[in-house]
Amino acid sequence: MLYASKQFTLKDGRTAVIRVPDPAKDAAPLAQYLKDVAGESPFVLAYPEERNFTPEKEEAFLRAVLDSPNDLMLVCEVDGRIAGNCHLTFLSHIKTRHRGDVAIALYKEFWGLGIGTAMFEQMIAAAKERGIMQLELEYVDGNDRGKALYEKMGFRYTGARPNAIRQQDGTMHDLCMMVKEL
Repeated sequence: MLYASKQFTLKDGRTAVIRVPDPAKDAAPLAQYLKDVAGESPFVLAYPEERNFTPEKEEAFLRAVLDSPNDLMLVCEVDGRIAGNCHLTFLSHIKTRHRGDVAIALYKEFWGLGIGTAMFEQMIAAAKERGIMQLELEYVDGNDRGKALYEKMGFRYTGARPNAIRQQDGTMHDLCMMVKEL
């Protein structure tokens, strides 16, 4: 999907750019980012040791996503460094192609600066341009910061999958679902 980079100012005054990832340039930093982010929050759906992406595997994945008519992946870059990413997947079957799934993550040091809001605005705009009628997401119960962002962006709670997430210490969490009609 075509996407023109967008520049915006963070709440702390720095400049950020939302753009499509460059597989050759961003594969290694994104592979590390995925591992790092998984270790920063219990609300990411994998542990760092499960994020065994090599730069080569990540580059191949990025190329596949960029070649797909049903995906839009964006990264946010701050001071030459990836601060976060988001992924919008358009469902493709006739009965479900009015829907899209969204996912987002940020390095903890970039929380609260407006990046999540800006990335959601871009995903929502891209979904509307595509004719999507409904965006969907899932989050781990207890992720109050994420839930607040999703509600701010117009998503509403629709239900939960009980005990869908089991932490290494045995703690169980529901996987909550939200929807935004466009």
